[in-house]
Amino acid sequence: MAVAPTKGNLINLKKSLALAENGYELLDRKRNILVREMMRLIDDAEQIQNAIDESYALAYQALQAANVSLGITAVRNAASVEEENSISLTYRSVMGVEIPRVDIKCDDVMFPRYGMHNTTPSLDEAFINFNKVKVLTARLAEIENSVYRLANAVKKTRKRANSLKNVVIPNFKSQIKMITEVLEEKEREEFSRLKVIKSRK
Repeated sequence: MAVAPTKGNLINLKKSLALAENGYELLDRKRNILVREMMRLIDDAEQIQNAIDESYALAYQALQAANVSLGITAVRNAASVEEENSISLTYRSVMGVEIPRVDIKCDDVMFPRYGMHNTTPSLDEAFINFNKVKVLTARLAEIENSVYRLANAVKKTRKRANSLKNVVIPNFKSQIKMITEVLEEKEREEFSRLKVIKSRK
């Protein structure tokens, strides 16, 4: 959109340019912080996934040993384990992005819900490792959801920053240049006109 070449418009455009450049710097900083947070979480997710795989392997190995030694009793004991209902969800903000926090109530000392009579240490080991998998899975779900939200925020922030950098700021600069050139030309014309009038006097 063409802007009238006046000093008032030139001042307004310079202010708008300064705001746009400041906005671009802030968006660029925000994007860098979000990317750093996302990369940290991706590293955490990899470690947690490895821990889950390891715990699953140990849990199934112990469960297999319990099945061999206890037979059908192991299945009955497994049925006595209560359904998990202590998971809660809260949120924290990272540069305006709502990041979930999954909390799972976990006692320092875990007591199996089955009796100790007619069981083996391998069943206890399976119980402990499956419980560990449960806690780690909640943490992994938190991280994966956080990474997804951060990736979306990075994409939006990059889009806005690129719009400012490649469209808005160059547009302001070209308008400022055009108005400055027109005003300078008018000043030269005015100066020449005054010079002619002075010489005639």
